[in-house]
Amino acid sequence: MSDPTNAYQSLSETTAQDDPRWAFGTGFTDDVAAEISAPVPAGVDPADLAAYCLMLGDDALIYQHRLSEWVANAPELEEEVALANIALDLLGQARVLLSRAGHLTGVGIKGGSAGSTAAEDRLAYFRVESEFRNVALVEQPDDLDFGRCIAHLLLFSTWRLALLHRLVSSADPVIAAVAAKGVKEVAYHRDYAVRWTLRLGDGTAESHRRMQAGLDGAWAFLEELFRTSDEERRLVGAGVAVDPAETRAEVEEVLDQVLTRATLLRPTTRPMGTVGGRGGRQGLHTEKLGPVVDELQSLARRFEGATW
Repeated sequence: MSDPTNAYQSLSETTAQDDPRWAFGTGFTDDVAAEISAPVPAGVDPADLAAYCLMLGDDALIYQHRLSEWVANAPELEEEVALANIALDLLGQARVLLSRAGHLTGVGIKGGSAGSTAAEDRLAYFRVESEFRNVALVEQPDDLDFGRCIAHLLLFSTWRLALLHRLVSSADPVIAAVAAKGVKEVAYHRDYAVRWTLRLGDGTAESHRRMQAGLDGAWAFLEELFRTSDEERRLVGAGVAVDPAETRAEVEEVLDQVLTRATLLRPTTRPMGTVGGRGGRQGLHTEKLGPVVDELQSLARRFEGATW
């Protein structure tokens, strides 16, 4: 007999519309599934579009995993819930973007047919480290230092919000849809980061020190956010992508305003360079990504093909 007050029963129940593998389901609604399989805009190379979706999707996927490390570790329950919700927002963005990339490429990872749900899983769980296209900032650990966590979130959310604002008018319907929804989500992420930066920076001597230290460490990864990949250059002309260099002025203006109000100094940390012109967008990562990928993929690789 069904009991709507029984939490465990409601989690285990499925309907014809549910994906029975997950408690909350992972299937997309019909309208989202239709967008994922939408035709490639005229004049656009599907490989370039897939690569761009991976860039935006991997940023969100890897960073949400870092944020999820705060569950049961945040200084207060309220902050644990807030960081978990931010991670869930980014996971939602990653799912759609990876599914779009999978549709465009047929996935081709360990065989299998391409499908929206299967594509996102295979791209998340069965790529090797060098196949990820995320920026280095999102793979850096917080080491459970809240000041460092807020510094990373401030830089990432300020940049991603500026990027998504511009991508709302993308010629690709999936990117445009993710951006339209993501603007509302990431606006909250940035507001959360700004409020904590002000609170820590203009707080006690210890909170100020730790917030400044977090920014000093994160600043080395800021420059990469404004570098433009070859795929992005080609997609900008087609009206699909945004040159990340265009966001620099807005991002730096916001950061300068926040740092001034928080009585923090703009870091002078030397930017992280590239190796032969290659960085995260080309699959060349810091040593910090490997452990993230190993943990992220451990269950799926150990029980490949399992459902529950």
